[in-house]
Amino acid sequence: MTGPKADGIAAVFYGNAYIMLALTTMMWGGNAIAGRLAIGEVSPMALVLLRWAGVVLLMGVVSRKKVLAEWPVMRQRIWFLLALGACGFTLFNGLFYVAAHSTVALNMGILQGAIPVFVLLGALIVYGTRVSLVQAGGVLLTMVGIALIASRGELERLAALEFNKGDLLMVAACALYAGYTVALRKRPNVSGLAMFTVMAGAAFIVAIPLAAIEAYFGDFQWPTLKGWGIVLFVTVFPSFLAQIFFLRGVDLIGPGRAGVWVNLVPIFAAALAVIILGEVFAWFHAAALALVLGGIALANRTKS
Repeated sequence: MTGPKADGIAAVFYGNAYIMLALTTMMWGGNAIAGRLAIGEVSPMALVLLRWAGVVLLMGVVSRKKVLAEWPVMRQRIWFLLALGACGFTLFNGLFYVAAHSTVALNMGILQGAIPVFVLLGALIVYGTRVSLVQAGGVLLTMVGIALIASRGELERLAALEFNKGDLLMVAACALYAGYTVALRKRPNVSGLAMFTVMAGAAFIVAIPLAAIEAYFGDFQWPTLKGWGIVLFVTVFPSFLAQIFFLRGVDLIGPGRAGVWVNLVPIFAAALAVIILGEVFAWFHAAALALVLGGIALANRTKS
């Protein structure tokens, strides 16, 4: 009785897109906290390199049979998959962890919540997806929220175009991940596990020269004991489980509806930043959070 019952619970769990995506966004929210905790414990590119090395090892155990079975299909799109892994995993996370050195986790989480708007803009540019006036208003609201965060709520910073470097790096990282999300629409017809394994391998390969560049400039730092704990966390949760859960959510309800769930990232990140890091939730954080989430709600008002 125990075996079938466990299988049934697992089937319901893995077949529920909302559970998959809620857990995904909670883990991604925790990634911002890990980025801040990593300062002084492990360098950004070392963290990226070790993170994806760990994921490759885990996926090699979990999905090697699927990869071998579906390799003929994936081989035909190998450069596409390599580009997805490089942009969506390596470069996104590299910018993310570098940004953590010059901005707070609250900002990182709220800015990451703007990804759905970048996805909307990407779909417009790449696929010619129509954008209504209401959706355009949503984009504008979100951009105002981003500007509010980047300027720390100080109008004189906006007038002088003085923005925090970390916040600007986060915006660039979000644009990269949005590109990855939009490109998933053209993914090959293979299982999410097999595709993710190949992309994780690409992420690791691309991270090697980036870590070498970091070492060349004398900034590479192997993890301390605490740093290894952070590496383990980001490997298992924001990388391994979250990416699989996100791909599963995309399989179940499509990339458009799955992308909306990224709205929860700033909420989880803000709560964890206050609880774990003791960061101050200022008035401009509240205003920016409202603008970003309100803008995303408008931007996703579509029947499709």
